Amino acid sequence: MKRLLLCLCLVAAASSASAQTSSFSASQRQEIVRILREALKADPSILREAIEALQADDSARDAADTKTRLIAQQKALTANPTDPVAGNPSGDVTIVEFYDPRCPYCKRMASAMESVLQKDHGIRLVYKDIPVLGPMSLAESRAILAAQKQGAYLKMQSALMSTPAEPTPAMLRDTAHGLGLDAAKLVTDMNSPPVSEKIEQNLNLAHLLKVDGTPVFVIGTQMITGAVDQGALENAVAIARKHG
Repeated sequence: MKRLLLCLCLVAAASSASAQTSSFSASQRQEIVRILREALKADPSILREAIEALQADDSARDAADTKTRLIAQQKALTANPTDPVAGNPSGDVTIVEFYDPRCPYCKRMASAMESVLQKDHGIRLVYKDIPVLGPMSLAESRAILAAQKQGAYLKMQSALMSTPAEPTPAMLRDTAHGLGLDAAKLVTDMNSPPVSEKIEQNLNLAHLLKVDGTPVFVIGTQMITGAVDQGALENAVAIARKHG
């Protein structure tokens, strides 16, 4: 660590010398560079330590920025009455999931999330549909949100995410009919302004939070990205519960 601090000081001095030529003479600048080069030759791990220190600093800064954004958007994340909800509507911890219904990683996480909800009845799960994978994702998101109007959001979500079939109009009508829904109403609602506005609202929120893929889970002031194991979700829930 002492070697690392020495080298960082030398780098800072060299940078300062370049920016303010009056601070050091040409020979002094050459000596700083020589010492730095010799130190790196003698122990290349110094450079690795410096890079790791910079990466750790960047990670800490990113985490702080993410926390600030999540706090600023807490109402939009957890208190939108039009959001579909699973688990315990009155749970003491809310998980917000940004997902694309055709995302393979989202499909993989569906069973893990179901297990989490079955194990912990104090969790409220809020879904944010963000169709980011193209027209088929958009069609499925529209169908799922349209089904919400008939009280069948979770049924349609499960049906579509459990099949690789393309969401053609005929397939969506057949799926709706199979679930006991009014297929004609679902098709009409898919293209209704409220469904379009909901998708746009979700995408805008994802943009504000710098969500750049799916799935993403927001738990308290933590953001978890990608397909993770059930233990990671449970640990995040425990932290959120501890901090209220």
